Formats: sequence, structure tokens, C-alpha cells
Amino acid sequence: MAASASASASSSSSLSDFETALKNHQIQRAKFSSTVKTEEIMLMASQGLHQGDGPITKQVVSSGSGLRKPTTIDSGSSTQGMVSKVEAASVVVDKSRSKHWKLTGVVALSGCQLKVISEEVWGCGSSISVLDISRNSVNEVPAKIGSLSSIQKLLLNENGIRDECISWEGVVSLKSLTVLSLNHNGLTSLPSGLGALVSLTQLHVANNKLTSLPVEIGLLTRLEILKVNSNRKSSVPSQIECLPCGGVSLVDLASNLLVELPETSGSLRNLKVFLAIYSHVCVGSASQQQWGQLPSTLFKMCTQLSTLDLHNTEITIDVLRQFEGWKAFDERRRLKHQKQLDFRDGSSSVFDEGADKN
Repeated sequence: MAASASASASSSSSLSDFETALKNHQIQRAKFSSTVKTEEIMLMASQGLHQGDGPITKQVVSSGSGLRKPTTIDSGSSTQGMVSKVEAASVVVDKSRSKHWKLTGVVALSGCQLKVISEEVWGCGSSISVLDISRNSVNEVPAKIGSLSSIQKLLLNENGIRDECISWEGVVSLKSLTVLSLNHNGLTSLPSGLGALVSLTQLHVANNKLTSLPVEIGLLTRLEILKVNSNRKSSVPSQIECLPCGGVSLVDLASNLLVELPETSGSLRNLKVFLAIYSHVCVGSASQQQWGQLPSTLFKMCTQLSTLDLHNTEITIDVLRQFEGWKAFDERRRLKHQKQLDFRDGSSSVFDEGADKN
């Protein structure tokens, strides 16, 4: 009997251990299943996949496990794909830039190592109001420039532009142009058609090889600033008197080969700044003086003139004092000089009796 009881107890214990082991196995299996499901979800997320009906961002194929895996792509195809993406990005940037130009009207391409004006610029057409391609190597300005019909400021400085490389016909057709700047190029002349730019207020052609100005410059009735310094001019057309008496405020003829200025220069009544440094201008009639003459009416008629720079010319302060209107001019220039000193908070400066500096 005792042996039978012992065997029964042993059998019961073994059954209990088996049930416990089975229960633990089921628990572990459930945990494993849960872990696999979580890993599947994470894998799907990492591949940018989902189980909905929306678009899938990558090509996938079905696997036996029910997961959609990305297809295998060889390295050559991958490289091509990357190039395509870069090209697409470039297109987007270009379109964005072009859109920005059209919205603002300003095309700023100064110092961009350009050799030609791109089709992208021409595509903006009448949307452009300002075009700045200074400090490049764009030595050709084609007739297409006339298609920018609404342009107001055209800046073409430092491009090595020569006479035969610029379509003046296109430029002078720009009726809305107010500022034309062609400094530091290789121009030897300006066209007579320049007078057609009826809206022009500023003309900058410094540091070229100009030997004269066209007489049609007198047709620029809205001109305020004329900068033709550092050229090879020996004369200024008498038609300058046709410029608006109440408009022109700055004339820069410095560093030229001028031997005289026309008497009509004194008719520019709103002239405030006159620069003729390093020129060969002097006072007196051409028959009496080797160096030519300064208009005798300069101080009398130019009642707004406050800056006269004649450094390195043959004109002395003693000669200028003999001009009619000198006293009033001297008062204006001293007042301007005092304002400059006040603005500099009393900093020391030596007054130059020879001529004012701008």
C-alpha cells in the first residue's frame, strides 16, 4: 500500500511539472509572436511602407512572411537614380530663382562668373525692372536686351564690353530706363541714338576709352547725374546746355584730356558737384591760354554749386576769386565743409583752398 501511494504521488508530481512547463512554453511563444509583430511593424516603418491604400514610396515585392520588402537595385542604377535626383533638384532651384526674379523684378547676378546672359533671364521678359550683371565676362549684349521692355536699371560694369559687342539698337529701345551704367569697359564711342532714352536720369560711362560725347546727349531732358570720368575726351559738346537747368546735379569729367569746357556749361543752374581733376582745363580764351578755359558764368549761373574739384589742373584759387559769383559759391562750399565737420563730431580736418573734395 505504501509503495502504491508513493507511485501515485510521483505520477501526480510529474504531471504538474509537465503542465507548468507547457504553460511556460505557451507564454514564451506568445512573447515571441508579439516581438516578431513589433519588429515587422518597425521594419515596415523603416522602409517607408504602410498597410493602407495610399501611395507607397518605394517599389516592393511580397514575401512569404507577408512583409513587403524593397527591391534590390544594382549600384549602377542607384548612381543613375542619384544623378536624376540632383538634376531634378537643380531644375527646382532654377525654377525657384526664375520665379523669384519675376516676383521681385530684380535680377542680381553681379560677380557670378557669367560669360553670356542666360535664357533664364530672357524668359523673365517684361517682369524685370533691374538687371545687374556687373563684374562678369559678359562681353556681348545682344539685341534681345530690347525685350526687357520694363527695365529701369541696367548695370553692365566691368565686363570688357567693346563697341562691336553691344547692340545699341536694343539698349536705346528701353524707354523706361532711368539708370544706365557701363563703367570699366572698352567703349570708344556712344551712339547718337542715346538721346532716345527719354527717361534716363543717370548715365555712368567712367573708365572707358571715350574720346567724345554725342551731341544728342542734350536730348536727355531728365538727366541728373553724368559721370564720364577717366576717359579720353578732349571736349564736351555745347549741346550740354540743352540738359535740364533744374535737373543735373553732378557732372564728373575728371581724368580726361579736356582742353576747354563750353560756355554753356554754366547754364546748369542746379549743378551741385563739378569734378574736373587731372584734366587740362584752365581759365581764359583758347587763343590766350594753352590749356583752354572754364566757363566764366559757372559761379554766376550755377547757384547750387557747392563742390568744385579742380585738383591737378592749371586753375588756382586766386584766379577763381576773380569770377563773378565767387563769393556766394565760397560761402556755400564753406557751409558744406562745416556740415561735414559737424557730422564727423568735430574731427580735425584741414580746409583745402584749392578745391573741395566730394
